[in-house]
Amino acid sequence: MTIEGKRQSIPLTEGPSRAAARSYLRGAGFKKDDLHKPIIGIANTWTEIGTCNVHLREVAEALKEGIREAGGTPMEFNTITISDGITMGTQGMKASLVSREVIADSIELVARGNLFDGLVGIGGCDKNMPGIIMALCRLDIPGMMLYGGSIMPGKLNGIDITIQNVFEGIGSHAAGRIDDAALEALEASACPGAGACGGQFTANTMAMSGEILGISPIQLSGVPATDSDKYSATREAGRILMDAVRSNLKPSQIITRKSLENTIASVAASGGSTNAVLHLLAIAKEMDIELSIDDFDAISKRTPFICDLTPAGKYVAKDYQAAGGSRLLAKRLIEAGHADGSTLTISGKTLAEEAAQAVETPGQVVIHTFDEPIKPTGGLVILKGNLAPEGSVMKIAAANRVEHRGPARVFDCEDDCFAAVQSGKIKPNDVLVIRYEGPKGGPGMREMLQVTAAISGIPELSSTVALLTDGRFSGATRGFTAGHVAPEAFVGGPIAAVREGDTIYFDIANRKLTLEVSDEEIAARLKGFTPPALRWPKGVFRKYVDRVTSASVGATT
Repeated sequence: MTIEGKRQSIPLTEGPSRAAARSYLRGAGFKKDDLHKPIIGIANTWTEIGTCNVHLREVAEALKEGIREAGGTPMEFNTITISDGITMGTQGMKASLVSREVIADSIELVARGNLFDGLVGIGGCDKNMPGIIMALCRLDIPGMMLYGGSIMPGKLNGIDITIQNVFEGIGSHAAGRIDDAALEALEASACPGAGACGGQFTANTMAMSGEILGISPIQLSGVPATDSDKYSATREAGRILMDAVRSNLKPSQIITRKSLENTIASVAASGGSTNAVLHLLAIAKEMDIELSIDDFDAISKRTPFICDLTPAGKYVAKDYQAAGGSRLLAKRLIEAGHADGSTLTISGKTLAEEAAQAVETPGQVVIHTFDEPIKPTGGLVILKGNLAPEGSVMKIAAANRVEHRGPARVFDCEDDCFAAVQSGKIKPNDVLVIRYEGPKGGPGMREMLQVTAAISGIPELSSTVALLTDGRFSGATRGFTAGHVAPEAFVGGPIAAVREGDTIYFDIANRKLTLEVSDEEIAARLKGFTPPALRWPKGVFRKYVDRVTSASVGATT
């Protein structure tokens, strides 16, 4: 039997022997003719917990309309999501990175179980999007990742604000610089409706990455969540997906070494989140593409930083989209030789062909040219040394120092460090060391926005202290911070040997992170090392601890 675009699902829906299966599906509301069309799975990360995903049922309806118009039968199902922002600073945040693996696993299982001919994953929050792309890599059926869109900025006293202002306001409040009423005003104003966090934080970094990678429909995926064009853009995405199903365009044709390099360049040029390192390494692993942490440093070193986006700059995602969006950034990258335009995208066009359709808004100030960059190199650096033999990740787009030397202030969890900041126990020049927050030690590699934002809200600390951790940072983090320190403390990495008062040196120019203690002393301190007891010795966290790899290779399971 040959039905255009219907390949996987024929054994599920066709022939007399499948009458029972069809009966179940007809009972669920599908018509006879629906079942003889290509079956398209819609993996939705909808939840009513938080702004990032609360609107995704409406996005799914628009997408399904486009798929039906183009001759497919959409079948929607849900998967999980964890809100990074809501859980930040709590033990719940440890579930965030774990959720990436669960999302990928659950989508893979439903798609394999139902023999879909194509698949769209709709994501809103940080781990949704890489989890969806990882599942698409495993399945290798025509599919796309579709972003639910960014939130609009909040307004306070006529000024645009984001959730970052609230996190930093917590630090200012603790330092006595703003009162309860001012903090309440920030809290009430920062999130005016649906959509993911507005800056070039992790969600928007991964949404842009999906577009440049080619697995998301460029320019359509980036339309903000509540924009009047969102419905029509999403319907068009459905039609694009059906074209890919008919032509059997697979993720393995789109996600290649070249497209990953293009994507890393876009992260560097836009001042994107350090989490992109973890996620792009994980995506490469799913495709069996050789990619290392050192590739990020090499590409960032040769790719200037050109996007004036918060937290390093002034503007937010809706401004980026209005300026010309990812098509314009792709055009800039290709013309300057920082991206290869020959890579394929989900539309069936090359990245260069998509970039050629870029429309730059006259007078826009968000996406600079490479002739007049904001900084001569990209926003990411990889530091190695005796404290991080496998590497650590630092975002320098929002940092103005090129080195720092100071005394270690050692904390065995994020909570203790945050309490020290809140109580005024941190001094200028200190190096805050937060350990046992890595993939295994956390488990789940918590983000440290609660700490870094609190520091940013205290002027005498924001420009004078440094922080390093085997955990992660939010895309909203700014300051002099190195994360993903590997090997992590829980497995006996050198960060476990750091003692209060030790001198630590950050040397950005030479990409070094050094504990100024002899190798012999480090070895002596680690002799007979025993990790702390697992906080959760059974259940999903225990499964994760038993299987998760180092952050230096993507913290995959």
